[in-house]
Amino acid sequence: MIPLRAETFRKTFALINIALIAVNVACFVYQLTLPPRASNALVAGLGVVPARAERMVAHPTERTVSDTVVPLVASMFLHGGILHIAGNMLFLWVFGASVEDRLGHMRYLIFYFVSGIGAGLTHIVANWGSHVPSIGASGAISGVMGAYIILFPGSRILTLIPLLFFFFTARLPAVIMLGYWFMIQFLSGMGSLGQANQGGVAWWAHIGGFLLGAILVLNLRARHPAGFEY
Repeated sequence: MIPLRAETFRKTFALINIALIAVNVACFVYQLTLPPRASNALVAGLGVVPARAERMVAHPTERTVSDTVVPLVASMFLHGGILHIAGNMLFLWVFGASVEDRLGHMRYLIFYFVSGIGAGLTHIVANWGSHVPSIGASGAISGVMGAYIILFPGSRILTLIPLLFFFFTARLPAVIMLGYWFMIQFLSGMGSLGQANQGGVAWWAHIGGFLLGAILVLNLRARHPAGFEY
């Protein structure tokens, strides 16, 4: 299922969300300008590689800490192809603006990076020892989706649904559309356990980001209920 539009009332302009999309696109355009060898080196150097964390634990030097920590942020702005970034930016566009509206601009920016870092750490733990670099904004965006399902569970999402060779649209409640998405991630993540050195989708980054985003918003709403009343 592909989300096309969130039918959610907003009071503010999604400045930070649009800026995040713009930075991601700019970084991807930069990647496209690199020759293949340089592009591969960039991904290898700034992608999240669980084996580096293993080395850091064994030998906590300044270099191993830097090699492990910096990619947790830098990897969020790298993508593996046009479909990768297009899918991520579509999900961020659909769900991010409403979450930013509720959290506020700066709190949303902090929330985005915390979700992304938490997703990266979840990926490292679930794929301990893997030498395959993981890149993409999907962990942070999963956090945004986790926040959205808490804040707007009954909001309608205009969704494109493929059925064999045909496509149709439906207005699905967010709790159903995102709940189905999370179930797919969880089942796929469970099936990927024990396959640490295989590439592909970072299922556990999605799972960790989604759960962390939901927990962070639940905590914020409990501590500042007035700020979440519309």
